[in-house]
Amino acid sequence: VYYYNNKRIKTKLAGRTPVQYRNLSDQLAA
Repeated sequence: VYYYNNKRIKTKLAGRTPVQYRNLSDQLAA
């Protein structure tokens, strides 16, 4: 599941800033 979610985020990362990426990572880790 982690790998799948991480892969999806990397795909979406193209339109996001590093800060937004960090926020998403924090939410998934929580």
